[in-house]
Amino acid sequence: MKDLYTVQEFSKLSGVEASKLRFYDDIGLFSPVKRDPANNYRYYSLVQLLTINFISVLAELGLPLKKIAELKEDREPEELLALLEKRERLLDMELRSLRLRSSIIHARQELIRHGMKVDENEVRIEHREERAIIIWPRNEYEEGDSFIEPLASFVNQVDELRVDLNFPVGGYWDNYKAFLNEPGRPDHFFSLDPTGPRLRREGDYLVAYCRGYYGEMGDLPDRMTEYIKEHSLIVSGPFYVSYLYDEICVKDHNQFLAQASVAVSKSRRRRH
Repeated sequence: MKDLYTVQEFSKLSGVEASKLRFYDDIGLFSPVKRDPANNYRYYSLVQLLTINFISVLAELGLPLKKIAELKEDREPEELLALLEKRERLLDMELRSLRLRSSIIHARQELIRHGMKVDENEVRIEHREERAIIIWPRNEYEEGDSFIEPLASFVNQVDELRVDLNFPVGGYWDNYKAFLNEPGRPDHFFSLDPTGPRLRREGDYLVAYCRGYYGEMGDLPDRMTEYIKEHSLIVSGPFYVSYLYDEICVKDHNQFLAQASVAVSKSRRRRH
């Protein structure tokens, strides 16, 4: 083994990039044992592997370089343990944030992909898996209010109610009759937050689509009602409207793509 190593040689030994070794030297965190006065080349000793490993491990864990410099001069196991425990708590918070963002991305990808392959004019029955959702408080409407007014009012309460508006939001009616009576006024709003305490139950759902701004259903109620009568279906449970395309993915609000769904089953006619 040699007594001294160049930056490139020490970089290979330590696994630390040569540029980072030079940076650490420039800020006074980790300097070579010798500089050649003729060419200013840096030279490191083998024992310095211990110091650079100490720096690399703590830097990888996210400790500030200023704190690492302090610990390099003097440290005790108890002090380092306390620092690692604090760093662990911060990382746990970051991980929760990352998992939340991942859930939001997954929910929006699912809706957009579904919207890209649907036949907007089709009414059909689809089997749906059970899904967690959050149901917001019951909406209160003033005369002339539509979909937007209670939604805007609710936004002011999200911190108090601990609702994450980054998840896709849709309309929720208590039943199909309530939807037919007020197709632009959901009884509640709901969000596709997987931490929600409520479940959209598994089963067969009648599904239809329409384009337009929030609350604009066009002829969708008529198309669904006609299909129900034609196929002798029984509807049950809440009525849902999710937006496959909203302002996140299309600029023109007239091109929002709504997906309406309600649980259905075949009518069992009495035999004579």
